[in-house]
Amino acid sequence: MRYTEFRDIVRAALGRNRNGLTWIELRDRCDLPYDRPCPSWVAQLEVEIGLERVKGEGRALVWKVKPSKG
Repeated sequence: MRYTEFRDIVRAALGRNRNGLTWIELRDRCDLPYDRPCPSWVAQLEVEIGLERVKGEGRALVWKVKPSKG
């Protein structure tokens, strides 16, 4: 899988789930082939699509896309 495919899948999934998803939920719902996300890809998502990861229950981080301004 290329980064652009990963980005588009994550963006679409988070667009459908405004409350966000954990990595496990994203991985399972989107059938992603990775146990853990690539740190450099996550950093790119933060810049390109406004990804933010916020504390969820327990140790989980919830992935969300920052709302666009305007």
